[in-house]
Amino acid sequence: MATKAVPGLYIHIPFCRVRCAYCDFCSTTDIALITDYLHALSKEIELYRDDFPTFDTVYLGGGTPSLLSLNQIEAIMEKIHNVFSIQHSSEITIEVNPADLDLVDLERLRGLGINRINIGVQSLEERELILLGRRHNSCLALVAIEEALKAGFENIGIDLIYGLPGQRLSRWHNTLAKAISLNPSHLSCYELELKPGTPLGRKCLTRELPVHSQEILRDFFMSTSEILEDSGYVHYEISNFAKGMEKASRHNQKYWDHTPYLGLGPSAHSFKANNRWWNHESLAEYIQDLRDNKHPVSASETLGLGELLMEAWFLGLRTKRGIDLDVFQQRYGCDLMKEKGPALIDLAKAGLIIIESGSVRPTRSGMAVCDALALI
Repeated sequence: MATKAVPGLYIHIPFCRVRCAYCDFCSTTDIALITDYLHALSKEIELYRDDFPTFDTVYLGGGTPSLLSLNQIEAIMEKIHNVFSIQHSSEITIEVNPADLDLVDLERLRGLGINRINIGVQSLEERELILLGRRHNSCLALVAIEEALKAGFENIGIDLIYGLPGQRLSRWHNTLAKAISLNPSHLSCYELELKPGTPLGRKCLTRELPVHSQEILRDFFMSTSEILEDSGYVHYEISNFAKGMEKASRHNQKYWDHTPYLGLGPSAHSFKANNRWWNHESLAEYIQDLRDNKHPVSASETLGLGELLMEAWFLGLRTKRGIDLDVFQQRYGCDLMKEKGPALIDLAKAGLIIIESGSVRPTRSGMAVCDALALI
């Protein structure tokens, strides 16, 4: 289903100095492949020259984009500006590791037109950073945030993780307090996902490390939301908080409302006009396809109206704004109050959603169980 919204551009940088103990993202520590990857990325950008007319968000994610040299990041930025139309008012984000950049580097990133920085802090407790396998300490994290401010970044995001094995609520609240004291414009607070193929996941599955109950994890979620909202942050999506919606991630919001987006790099996903496709996760296959002047697409799917409707329903219940009933009916041909009215009223009575002003939106308690809400 086409939309007039302006697309976003995502570029996956699949390199890390070390692999964190909890991570199962598409990444490699073989930095000798960076040059081959950059050549392949340049070719992939060219292949989409005529398919997306303009972008108003650009997001360099990973992996660890800040592992690239400043010259390499500059070359990527020059390439996308030469091939695509990037609107003047675009939000341009880069993810960084606190150990990678100093004030001079950060000032140079600002000079490249990057106006939003997302710092992978994850924790401000030393024991937790060691458990997670991070290569920075809390001091480096604090310095990175302070230097990003000095470099002129007015939109600074911090990533944090809660629900670590053995983590007490009090320690998590200490991390939140330290983060709030730095006054970042955005905080992403993710519940730790224990993936069986990761070192941390294996230790938890074998009970070498303790695992929190769902009740305790709910306490983490609810207290995080309460503390941050009391501190002036808008809880605009399950894991995301912003100092006003003007500081919310414009790029990430595209994923939640079927706005088109183009993903470049290994494992990157794209969406346009009911079609979704995704690239090879294997960096070797990605590079080889582009050497052969082929799109490095692993698979694709065309979504029918019913599938789009279910995605919109599921994703809408993850956000503070919820679902506009009129817009939903216009886009997907479904009158939600007619189709799900009794169930929605029961959820409202249970304090899980609010139905008012032509919209359905989750309460804090509803966000905590949004996956279950979407199943009604």
